[in-house]
Amino acid sequence: MRCPCSARKVYLCLSALFVLGLFLAACSGVSHTAGNTGGTGGGSGGGTGGGNLACNVMAVGQTASLGGFVPFSTSSLWNTDISSAPVDSNSSTIIGNWVGSVNVHPDWGTDPTYGIPYVVVDGNQPLVNVNLGAYGNESDPGPMPVPANAPVEGGSSSTGDRHVLVLDNGNCFLYELYNASPNSNGSWSADSTAVWDLLGDEQRPYTWTSADAAGLPIFPGLVRYDEVAAGKIQHAFRFTLPKTSAAFTPPASHSAATTGDSTAPPMGMRLRLKSGYDISGFSTQMQVILTAMKKYGLILADNGSSLYVTGVSDSRWGSDLESLKTVPASAFEVVEMNPVYTNANYPTGAAPTISGFTASAAHVSSGGSVTLSWNTSSADYVIVTPGPGTVRGTSTTVSPTATTTYTLYSTNQYGRMSATVTVSVP
Repeated sequence: MRCPCSARKVYLCLSALFVLGLFLAACSGVSHTAGNTGGTGGGSGGGTGGGNLACNVMAVGQTASLGGFVPFSTSSLWNTDISSAPVDSNSSTIIGNWVGSVNVHPDWGTDPTYGIPYVVVDGNQPLVNVNLGAYGNESDPGPMPVPANAPVEGGSSSTGDRHVLVLDNGNCFLYELYNASPNSNGSWSADSTAVWDLLGDEQRPYTWTSADAAGLPIFPGLVRYDEVAAGKIQHAFRFTLPKTSAAFTPPASHSAATTGDSTAPPMGMRLRLKSGYDISGFSTQMQVILTAMKKYGLILADNGSSLYVTGVSDSRWGSDLESLKTVPASAFEVVEMNPVYTNANYPTGAAPTISGFTASAAHVSSGGSVTLSWNTSSADYVIVTPGPGTVRGTSTTVSPTATTTYTLYSTNQYGRMSATVTVSVP
């Protein structure tokens, strides 16, 4: 388990379109787009690309507009309308005892070192290795399309959580890193990493952390200017509380208790702005945010200051953002939590099965092409390393320049399985 408070801002202040193709990847500075089969070292990926995937409407760049694309499927709990969901029987007690007499705090603004930044890359972004640290056994291995200049939460010199969020608009994957730092050779180091399929309804394996303490994706819970400016937000927001219990409720998959009191909120708890709370006095843009709080709510994702809601800093935010600070905790209610899990009763089941992982040739000349193929079942996503990284479909092409053992990782909500195959280069 992640140390629940380390390097966090405590008290300081996920029907999609059919997937057409595979993911082309390269090990050392070679892009993972379609038709690129060159490379060095362990090999490169090949495939049909993702030019027609639903997420290709996302613009490229830092704080780029998603063009109306909503991450994850319509069945994702991030995107679920909970405006009519029952109120939890302990709502008033939870609000009074654990949220407290505080107001909403918008944890973002115009300062670029405030909030959590993100960057959108295209299918040509080179893949780089990620050196895993403290939570490597619960992390997804690289390589990942993380630019050398990807924005780090808090700025390049930050000593905080140092989250890095990268969305790939060519292949529809989200990559999230915790406590991340770039290395001089182009690789990154991170204490925790997670890959998320932007077209699905993925969940981390039960009891696994992610780049967030609740085992959740961070990006879908951010308040973003492009959505507010478009006049519509279709997802819940991420928020923090200082005290959480050793429990979690969907969509969370991990707990990070800061108190032994079992009545404290579990990770994944959802607050909802009461339907009767009058928002007519707020600006049009702030009404967009508050309307989403009524329809989708806030999901408890981490330990931190009470009722801090996370967003993306942007120079276009106006002074009306300050008005959110007038919304009291008493204007919220807790949505019914059922089920609630602990490490003693969380769901168990079968991890994915891998019935085959083969290479089209066991020997190849340096730089020659080899097709890796696999047969898995019950997998949410698969990763092939070194080289291709996160891929769609059941095969990918590599071009090793040295004898290389490739590992296939297949993951679902119950765990991860792996298989290997070696391609020899004389």
